[in-house]
Amino acid sequence: MQHLIETLVHDALEASVASGELALAELPEVTVERPRDVTHGDWATNVAMRAAKPAGMPPRAVAEVIAARMSGHADIASVEIAGPGFINIRLSDAALQRVVREARAQGTSFGSSKLGAGRTVQVEFVSANPVGPMHVGHGRWAALGDSLARILAHAGYSVEREFYVNDQGVQMDVFAESVAARYLELAGREVTFPEEGYRGAYITDIAREIMAEEGERWADTSAEEREAYFKEKAYAQVLAHLKHVLSGMGVEFDVWFSERTLHAPGDDGGPSAIERAIARLREAGYIYEHEGATWFRSTDFGDDKDRVLLKADGSYTYFAADVAYHWNKLEERGFDVVIDIWGADHHGYVKRMEAAVAALGHPGKLKLIIGQLVNLFRNGEVVRMSKRTGEMVTFEDLLDEVGPDAARYFFLRRSTDQALDFDIALAKEQSSDNPVYYVQYAHARICSILRKAADAPEAEDVSALAAALVPADADLSLLTTEAELGLFRKLAEFSEVVEAAAEQYTPHKLTRYAEELAASFHQFYTVCRVVNPDAPALTVARLAVVDASRIALESVLGLLGVHAPQRM
Repeated sequence: MQHLIETLVHDALEASVASGELALAELPEVTVERPRDVTHGDWATNVAMRAAKPAGMPPRAVAEVIAARMSGHADIASVEIAGPGFINIRLSDAALQRVVREARAQGTSFGSSKLGAGRTVQVEFVSANPVGPMHVGHGRWAALGDSLARILAHAGYSVEREFYVNDQGVQMDVFAESVAARYLELAGREVTFPEEGYRGAYITDIAREIMAEEGERWADTSAEEREAYFKEKAYAQVLAHLKHVLSGMGVEFDVWFSERTLHAPGDDGGPSAIERAIARLREAGYIYEHEGATWFRSTDFGDDKDRVLLKADGSYTYFAADVAYHWNKLEERGFDVVIDIWGADHHGYVKRMEAAVAALGHPGKLKLIIGQLVNLFRNGEVVRMSKRTGEMVTFEDLLDEVGPDAARYFFLRRSTDQALDFDIALAKEQSSDNPVYYVQYAHARICSILRKAADAPEAEDVSALAAALVPADADLSLLTTEAELGLFRKLAEFSEVVEAAAEQYTPHKLTRYAEELAASFHQFYTVCRVVNPDAPALTVARLAVVDASRIALESVLGLLGVHAPQRM
């Protein structure tokens, strides 16, 4: 609908110039927005004020010319001029009714668009170190990344989800030493636990699993041999567990990318990915040597200081691997856009990473989303420790308690630049105070209405039931009450909300829309009697908008990765 109104305004401008009513050498860009006050109409534009000076006319005079050209169009009920030259546009009932037909005809593709035009986008998210359980912040990134991928796909992008596995470096060695120490304790040996070791109960659990499978065979081997084996064994166990937990929330990755591959020689035995990326930076003139180390001139791109890639001792920095990883994404795999979702502790890495991508020849193709922390509450009280383990509440703990739907929905309710207060008790509550329950209940109620109208209380395929029950050409002109038109208007917003969420990387816009749509439906259902044996044509028309609401609710919940239950 937004594109339609923008086109109508543009066409009115173009026709006014062609007729000589407006003297414009170049048409101004047309933008429209929804007025804050709904009494002002459905859409508003300030294009007359932008065109006034070039046209040599007062803004209101320009607005009058445009308004006259738009009036009378079948999709426009009225065009009014306000203030210094704003143009307020109200849609006709016929235009609003068309949205209901579109939703029913398009089904699950309702709200989709060609915004992405098939461009390839990679969304890399979660990427937790494979040395222990995920914290609740990782759960937020899981929900955000997966929902964003769904939204981008709905908006016409070709999307790939990726998990970057940090399986190289000191943390992996410390992890192996920690598991080995607990294993030796289980074998009854005297051992000094590593000072920087991982101390969570899960380390003992991993050691216990190894002991159960292989006994004490590793107790008398050399520390080097034992830790090398445990590193791979424990790493595989943790990685499998991460995949299991994420799958439990409906998050599946297309690619699990190992950091180790960046350090390995190329397929032909040639330079590693890190070496190839540094060579590219060197060719571009952004590499220099200083005090035995290799440096990247990131200050050339606005960073506060240059960054080391290769240390004087011959080892690569983490940043060097990050540079190579993004070189692999953009150059070797050819994504048009790369989106990274990072925690708040990575804020200081933004400038250097943007600098590296620009220096590699891909400026503007990296989009970084920095998210804030999750604070857990239960009935207003801060929750820090798990009652079961006495340790930090993990993402898995939370998922087990509130379920995947509530977890995902609550994780997505706030913008990523805001800290999220997650109320566990509210997420479990079955009442209208719980937003996910409120939205899901609206969908379930609609399914119940359709089953009742069809006298098919046991029906499971509500979509097929609605298609058979309500003809595509239902007479929607019978629907003229404020509650009905309000629901039409809310349905008409869906596609623009999806596009805005895709363009701005803001899935939280969809949770707000879902709640507003549910509220509009509940208001409609309260005021309008749907099934009325004395008014069969009105009943059919109202069932049509009920079905369109079902489709929109199912679609928006699907983009959030939340189920749309048919019964509750």
